[in-house]
Amino acid sequence: MPQLDLTAACDCGAVALFAKGEAISMFQCACLNCQKVSGGGHSSVLLLPADGVRTTGATKSIARSADSGATFTRHFCPECGTTLYAQSSRVPGFRILPVGLFAGQNDWFAPNQLIFARSHPAWDLVEDHLPRHEAYRPSQKQ
Repeated sequence: MPQLDLTAACDCGAVALFAKGEAISMFQCACLNCQKVSGGGHSSVLLLPADGVRTTGATKSIARSADSGATFTRHFCPECGTTLYAQSSRVPGFRILPVGLFAGQNDWFAPNQLIFARSHPAWDLVEDHLPRHEAYRPSQKQ
């Protein structure tokens, strides 16, 4: 997994995000919420330890119940709506970061699976070699 030391900003520049540390996991998620947030058939995300993620500037968040029964909280810029990171009560020590936030500096991204394949639309092309899981990867927290 790559060692990251990156800075990114939301679309309007009001919030900066600093990501530092070793990526824990990199994957595609096709849950219905990721489709809504990304505007596509999946989201490309990575997990980092929570202490390696920091923001400056005002953020807003929204919490909802996830299919897993966990509480999923998405943090975003209140001005432009750019998703900065998310967190799940399933894995409280980690932050889920959208790889697109690091546009232009994300050549290191190499997803190893597609989760929530049960809701993945056929028109959204994802590499055929990636393992696909109907929901979360069995017996492993993601």
